Amino acid sequence: MAGRRDDSGRCPGCEVTADPSEFSGPGLDTDLAGLTLPSPVITAAGCAGPELAAYCDLTCLGAMVTRTVTLDPRAGAPTPRLVETPSGLLHATGWQNPGLEGFLATELPWYAQRQVRAIMSIGGRSLGEYAELARRVGTAPGVAAVEVHLTATDPSESGKIVHVVRRDLPSATSVFAKLGPGQDVVALATAAVENGADAVVVTQGYPGLAIDPVTLRPALGSGAGLLSGPAAHPLALRNVWDLHRALPDLPLVGVGGIRSGLDALGMLAAGARAVQVGSALFLDPAAATRITDELSRELARRGIERAADVVGIAHEPERSRR
Repeated sequence: MAGRRDDSGRCPGCEVTADPSEFSGPGLDTDLAGLTLPSPVITAAGCAGPELAAYCDLTCLGAMVTRTVTLDPRAGAPTPRLVETPSGLLHATGWQNPGLEGFLATELPWYAQRQVRAIMSIGGRSLGEYAELARRVGTAPGVAAVEVHLTATDPSESGKIVHVVRRDLPSATSVFAKLGPGQDVVALATAAVENGADAVVVTQGYPGLAIDPVTLRPALGSGAGLLSGPAAHPLALRNVWDLHRALPDLPLVGVGGIRSGLDALGMLAAGARAVQVGSALFLDPAAATRITDELSRELARRGIERAADVVGIAHEPERSRR
């Protein structure tokens, strides 16, 4: 399969290494709400896990977001959970996972043993579940930060969830709020920040539906889902743009249709400090490391010395033409 590592353990074509002394291109180091990352490229929740180790060196990445973990095991949504569309991927996974106890016992140690920076994604049905997740995750070794998967589209409800997570996590653990698919991203982000979020992740995807041409019923087992991939990229870019314009000091992570280094560069220019790669990994398991390399080349080609220097540059018209 394309992208599988060679005998040296490196991804063919990936010039970015885990050792900064071996890399002479633009600086990719990223400060994300106090979390120091070697690259602004991160894998998105639910799109990749330990299986990617067969295709690339995961220490090349900024970090990996784990699958969303709930307090109790979940079987996930009815199948099918993924449906291809002409311009993206429609998904409704239902947070399939082994539950917190199973995850802490088996999956989290895998990341720690291999020195892969793990951002743990958590999800719950109630404030009590989110609080319990935060308390137990806070004492687990190897968690670089916690991403709170928010399904609420109401700013007040989202804020309450972020509040209990921030309250029950150690103060040194950064909280990233992954916004639900609401209409007013600025209101949702503001509520998250006011309740303790250190950074905001946008987006999870956009509500969509696909009809099976044979059955003439919804193609996803659960009916509707969220659209990600190329069609979502301009929408996600607009969300990041609006958030950076309204809250310029807020660390943002842009998600949606990142397929190339140029896509990542555009997201940084719109105001994101980091990006997450999701659906592209289903087609190319080495996509995240390839995008990291392409981003480095795009920066070098423009004479930009550090990835951090391009964050928000699109909001400064004269500089953005360089």
